[in-house]
Formats: sequence, structure tokens, C-alpha cells
Amino acid sequence: MIAILFVLFIFMLFGWRWIAKRMVKKMGKIVLTDSYQENIIELMPGLRHMGIQNVLENSLRTETGDLLHRPMGSSKKWPHFDPITFIPAQTTPFPIDGEEDVDTKVTIGPKAKKPMEIKVPFMISGMAYGIALSEEVRLALAEAAKNLGTAINSGEGGVLPEELDKAGKYILQFSKTKWSKEEELIKRADMIEIKLGQGALLGMGGKISPKNLTGRAREVMGLKENEDAVIFEHFYENQTLEDLKGLVEKLRNLSDGVPIGVKMGAGGKIEEDIDHVLSMGVDYIAIDGGQAATMGAPPILSDDFGIPTLHAVVRAVNHLEKRKMRDQVSLIVSGGMLTPGHFLKALALGADAVYLGSVMLFTVSHSQTLDALPFEPPTQVVWNHGKFRNQFKPEEGAKAAEKFLTSCTEEIEIGLRAMGKRSLKELSKKDLVSYDQLTAQMVGIPFSFEPFEKTDKTLVKTDSKRNVVFGKIKLK
Repeated sequence: MIAILFVLFIFMLFGWRWIAKRMVKKMGKIVLTDSYQENIIELMPGLRHMGIQNVLENSLRTETGDLLHRPMGSSKKWPHFDPITFIPAQTTPFPIDGEEDVDTKVTIGPKAKKPMEIKVPFMISGMAYGIALSEEVRLALAEAAKNLGTAINSGEGGVLPEELDKAGKYILQFSKTKWSKEEELIKRADMIEIKLGQGALLGMGGKISPKNLTGRAREVMGLKENEDAVIFEHFYENQTLEDLKGLVEKLRNLSDGVPIGVKMGAGGKIEEDIDHVLSMGVDYIAIDGGQAATMGAPPILSDDFGIPTLHAVVRAVNHLEKRKMRDQVSLIVSGGMLTPGHFLKALALGADAVYLGSVMLFTVSHSQTLDALPFEPPTQVVWNHGKFRNQFKPEEGAKAAEKFLTSCTEEIEIGLRAMGKRSLKELSKKDLVSYDQLTAQMVGIPFSFEPFEKTDKTLVKTDSKRNVVFGKIKLK
């Protein structure tokens, strides 16, 4: 018996080397000698030529013959905020002391009867209950938004009564649907957003079958047992801008004067779109850039329509200034906003606030995504029909989302201090440069390879008799 165990031990110790060597030799001979047309390495140039994602998505099209709906938006590398950097304050102006408060409050719809005020310049974007997110995730996000003093957008799904009670500032998205149109909802909203389009889907609607929209969401949305949830392409038959102008006025009266705005995807005729929206009499405009995501959209809409968020915010601000409406109509920007640096750059370029979408899904689920990994995508934790939806813990999700938003606020504050600013209101395009020459030229900011041209000739006066403070120590 001992001898047998000893032989097995020796085989385990050295036998695997012999097996591995034989396998490598056999496989190596096939790879090195087979003709290219029948060689497995043909896969390498093939995938490089086609792209792994294109190969997989075309396989899904081939399997079903149905319209493909890709989650999480475009996978293209769009021009973004990364080549832009801030100008630090070091030798006049000087940085702001870390113990000093920095004002990050924002007012949306300043000309409205009841403007909406939030404590931070970012809000949680419209991610629909039922159509996309589960009840538990929506409630967690609402609680996090309230604790940070910011707002959450309902999205185009149903509105949970508990969510209205839990949320602080609530934005009702008035979508091209039959649901979420009750007068009571309109009266409880702090802001109302007419959804004309979004970055990943543009102005298109959709149809969600009963098997893909289950649970309490159907009841909240007022759907019958076997009824499809339909998102239409229009609000009215033979729709006109006059119809939409009338809708803005009606919602303004019903809500007793909260800000009424629109959401739309950023397109190549963005100035014309803004002119049309301004003619409707809105208090704010929310523009969704090409990097924006959604629960599912045909790839052709996400990849081959729209313009980058960076281009959208610059053109929108420029046009609002040209129309002399910059101080009357607020601008909210979204699409690919993932870090505090992205948020602050959009604000410096002229946005009043930013919407956060995809990034919130990964933060609200945080370590709970481990329930789905490694065999399912992490979003299976947050979707309403996700396989791990019932394992989501709302209390943990709310705390995780709140911590993320708190951290982002602190980063924005330290960024402002590093520029010598005590308030977001002091931030502007003058605080930016770019290390990409084309970006610098198009945005209208200095190129970092060239000397900075000072436009402010203010002289700095010094007093040699003043006390100099180093921390808590005063030197005469």
C-alpha cells in the first residue's frame, strides 16, 4: 500500500510535466504546421479585423433575427473631457485654506416661480423603475440623494409612492407614456422634465412585453395582465411645437410654478433644437451626450447617432449666450460622466449641473455585485428582472451611494480650493487648458504647450510688515 502511494506521489510530482510537455508539443505542431486557412491562429487576425464585440453582437443577431438591445450605451471611444485640465492657484491667486467652506449649491430654473435648489451640482439621472431598475434600488438611490441634499429623477417608469416619501427633491420625468401623468404626482414634483429624447435612444420609443416587465411595477404603471408597456415616439398625433409649448404651460400651471424643462439627446443640429425648445418657454434644458447609457438600445442608435458630451456642452453654452438666455435657462448635462473631474469640467464649461446615471448603478450595488459575479454581469443585481434582484439590500445600497456622492463632493471642493475659489459661481472656462491642440482650439481654451496669455493686469500689492502665517505659527 505504501509503495502504491509512493508511486502515485512520484507520478503527481513529475507526471504532470510529461503530460504538459506532450500536450504543448502536439498543439505546437498543429499551430506551427497547419495552413493558415485551417489554423486556429486565423482567429487572431479575424477578431482583430472584426472586433470581439462586433463578432459577438453579430452572433446574437444571427441567433434570433430580432432587433438587438445592448445595455450600457455606446462602447465607442468618444472625444471626452480627459485632455482638459484645470489651472492651479499657486502664486496669486493662492489656494483656499482646507478648513474654509466652499459653496457648491446650485439653483435650477432661476426664473421659475419655485426654483429648485440643491446642495451639490450633480443629480441622479432618470433610470426607470420597472422598465430598468428594481424597487429596492430606486429606494436606495432616493435615500442617498436626500441625504446629500440633491435630487433624483423618476425616469420614464412608474413612480413608487414610497420613493416620493423617501426622496428629498424629486424630478418627475413626463415621458411619452400612459403612466405617471396623475395630477397628484405633478403637484408633488420639485421639477418636471418633458422627455423628448436621450443620448442612447434619441427620440425613439419602445415596447416592453409582460415577460420583461414583471412584479409590482405593472400595478404601479397601471398595466393590465397581458398588456405591453408602450413608450411612444410622440406626445400627440401630428405633434407640433405649439402642442409642446401648450404642454409646458399646462404643467407649469398644474405644478404651481416649479421649473419645467426638457431632456433631449445631443445631435448635430443642437442649436436648432435649443431654439425650438426655447420657443416652448422652458426653465431648463437637459442635454444627453453620445456617451449616455440606457438599460437597452439598438446599437445603431447608441453608436451611430448623436455627438459627444464635450461638443454638446460647449455648443449649447455658446448658443445660449448668443441668444442671451444663459442666465435665464439652466443647462444640465449628462452622458459619460464618471468621475468628479468630469463633473467639474462640465461645470467649468458652463453647465449648471450634471446628471449621473451608469456610475450610480455600480456604486449603489458596490460589493453586492459579487452576488452575480463571476458567471453573470453585475447589473443582474440592479435590474428589475435581474437574477439577483431579490438579494439586493437597500440599506447597504443607500449607504454605498451616499458615500460615493459624499466623496465626489469633497473632491469637487478640493478642486475648487486648488484653483483659489470659494464657490462654484467663480468657476469658468478661464480655469481650463488642454494638452490636445484641437480640443483647445475647439473649446476656446489655451493649448498647454504655448505660453499662457494673461488678460488680467491686476497688480498684487504686498505689505512687508504683515504677519506671515504658517499653519498655526505666526512669524513676524
